[in-house]
Amino acid sequence: MALLTFRAPVDYAAQQTAFEDFLLNYKSTQTDLDLAATDAFQDLNIDGDGTSDEYDFMDDVAGGKEARRPNGQHQEPRRKYMDTLQKVADRSINEVTIELDDLDNYEKSFGEEFGLRLVDSIERNAKHYIDVLSQAVDKVMPKETKEISFKDDVLDIIMSQREKRNESVMMAAENELDASLPESIFPAELTRRYTLVFKPITPAGADSDRNTKALAVRNVRGEHLGHLITVRGIATRVSDVKPSVQVNAYTCDRCGCEIFQPVTSKQFTPMTECPSDECRQNNSKGQLFLSTRASKFLPFQEVKIQEMADQVPVGHIPRQLTVHCHGTLTRQINPGDVIDVAGIFLPTPYTGFKAIRAGLLTDTYLEAQHVNQHKKAYDDLVFDARTFRRIEQYKHSGHMYEYLSRSIAPEIYGHLDVKKALLLLLIGGVTKEMGDGMRIRGDINICLMGDPGVAKSQLLKYITKVAPRGVYTTGRGSSGVGLTAAVMRDPVTDEMVLEGGALVLADNGICCIDEFDKMDDGDRTAIHEVMEQQTISISKAGITTSLNARTSILAAANPLYGRYNPRISPVDNINLPAALLSRFDVLFLMLDTPSREADEELAQHVTYVHMNNKHPEKAGGVVFTPHEVRQYIAQARSWRPVVPKEVSEYMVGAYVRMRQQQKRDEGGKKHFTHTSPRTLLGILRLSQALARLRFSSQVVTDDVDEALRLVEVSKASLYNDSQRASDQSPSSKIYNLVRAMKDSGAAAVGDGSRGELSIKKVRERIIAKGFTEDQFNQALDEYALLDVWQTAAEGTRLVFIESGDGDADMDDADDIL
Repeated sequence: MALLTFRAPVDYAAQQTAFEDFLLNYKSTQTDLDLAATDAFQDLNIDGDGTSDEYDFMDDVAGGKEARRPNGQHQEPRRKYMDTLQKVADRSINEVTIELDDLDNYEKSFGEEFGLRLVDSIERNAKHYIDVLSQAVDKVMPKETKEISFKDDVLDIIMSQREKRNESVMMAAENELDASLPESIFPAELTRRYTLVFKPITPAGADSDRNTKALAVRNVRGEHLGHLITVRGIATRVSDVKPSVQVNAYTCDRCGCEIFQPVTSKQFTPMTECPSDECRQNNSKGQLFLSTRASKFLPFQEVKIQEMADQVPVGHIPRQLTVHCHGTLTRQINPGDVIDVAGIFLPTPYTGFKAIRAGLLTDTYLEAQHVNQHKKAYDDLVFDARTFRRIEQYKHSGHMYEYLSRSIAPEIYGHLDVKKALLLLLIGGVTKEMGDGMRIRGDINICLMGDPGVAKSQLLKYITKVAPRGVYTTGRGSSGVGLTAAVMRDPVTDEMVLEGGALVLADNGICCIDEFDKMDDGDRTAIHEVMEQQTISISKAGITTSLNARTSILAAANPLYGRYNPRISPVDNINLPAALLSRFDVLFLMLDTPSREADEELAQHVTYVHMNNKHPEKAGGVVFTPHEVRQYIAQARSWRPVVPKEVSEYMVGAYVRMRQQQKRDEGGKKHFTHTSPRTLLGILRLSQALARLRFSSQVVTDDVDEALRLVEVSKASLYNDSQRASDQSPSSKIYNLVRAMKDSGAAAVGDGSRGELSIKKVRERIIAKGFTEDQFNQALDEYALLDVWQTAAEGTRLVFIESGDGDADMDDADDIL
């Protein structure tokens, strides 16, 4: 009895015809990326050279460039997919992306009577429709417009010869009406020099009845087999890229025929006997030899993704899913990336010994079609129009430094100087590569040491959220191997491989280490090399190599006894080795000192945040979202500022003064803050980050002054200053600021050897801190009456009167007068 035949629920021939018509006739005005870029730059009216926003009559000259279009008018519709196929034919690209949004719009344009359900069919049976659409692409593929030359790749030349051979065989078959000739034609899988992938429907363009939300790994079930689905997760392991065979080519040693064997499954049996007519008639059974050059391979990469922490129910462990990437989708995912992967959910049988142990069980995997990165690297960020306009609105105000520093964790009260240092950490300096291979790091390292409850961990969490590649770890939960690299056995190849730790995962990003003081000394020494050389040298299990760890270290630690003890020296409180402390560019001590005014403001801030779930709006304060901060930093990091000669000389004078100050302080409690050449490099990196913040190609003296101020503030915060805690009058605050300028060398006159400050520069900095002109003049007069300082050179310079050598200072002042 014959089996019942089941008619296919869809008309594949009609659908393929519709696909061909879609590829030939679908027109789009602009891609989403072009539209976003046009909207972003539309209001700027920038010419091609980026220098003028005025109308230029040369734009409308006949025979020249196309006349400028008025705002709001886009370019003429173009045949989107035929342009793509032309680039494929011209060997410019090798991927054809079919956007289901476009196919959905194409279906809707025909109305209800269309009835082919193209998008629904692809989503339910995506694997088969890759072949159907590939056949449609082959039929409408245009002729190449670029001739093959010696500059082209060998593979392109072979592909071109195969296509010409196919055409000649087809023409001969049509002329001679011989059906046996087309058997020697090359298979379609061999002549295709493109990979066809689907881009799923976006939620914005989806119907209300179509569920386009990204699934968690544990929500992927058997009903999704064969469907095009989107899964969200974090990439935990990425394999090496290896060639995967698509078509095997053999050559017969008897008849010389070329035999092709398409490979569609995970395993295949190589052919050994020639199946050609000549060998079959002669019964010669010619032996086949594999021809690797004539075979076709595709890049293949295996990725393991894991559930996000917020997707795991209480008491469960995260689940994993295997993702297979082919062609251009390889090398797009790195360990630690948070991604949405659209792909085809397919089963795959176990092989080898696993098949014996598994029995009837079957493994599953996701064949990737499209990858969407959640936090892209700075270089890959696409600027959206709204953010671009908001940045342009405030960029020329001169207060972006203040605005952006306030935008760092606005829910946390105070710590403005710490937030400024963290902003510069996100921007970073310029990494220098010497001609002989020596490398000077540009990444900034910061350590936050402080009492419990001053929001150190919250600052670290925020930085991890803003940075495109941020890794958060704790001291007790991390070992030296977990931070650097571990040697383990690969389950696929059974070889010894290196598994990167937190510092390797944070390459080109930021590694935040909480509870830094609770790490074991042996584990803490593992990051010494990372903080200066930015590499990890490994010599384990026969593997000797050096891994890149170009990361900024942001560490948070508590003092030795939990809270800072002012009765013992700072060295005993901090309890970190000097070799490690010198590698931090900025070291802040965040003390929790009682103060009525500060405590009242802090309490009001905390209660407001708890009641309203947002930070309080300050009068005149501008706060950017984390997305806007990331966009601004991405623009700032594209600049590479240089240090001119006059600024270099100013920096040298400031460094010499810091060394002299350190020599004077060696007898006191400050002896552990050793000023070394690393301190000079830290000031240089902070100055370059400040120049990047201004979108400037040169470092100016003000950048160096602000960098010196930050270093001085970070050092001054390491000591218990009782006067500063008790006296909070405006005059005392102004005196402390001026004293810090004198110690750091900011606002100095000449080389700073005479200890003179420019009153003009001092006044500008004091007023920028929020004080009034009257308060500054009052403080100037009060401390002049106390013989702390005096004005000289007709009131343009400020000279401190040091104890013990006041006569010499008076003589100097008389000389100036």
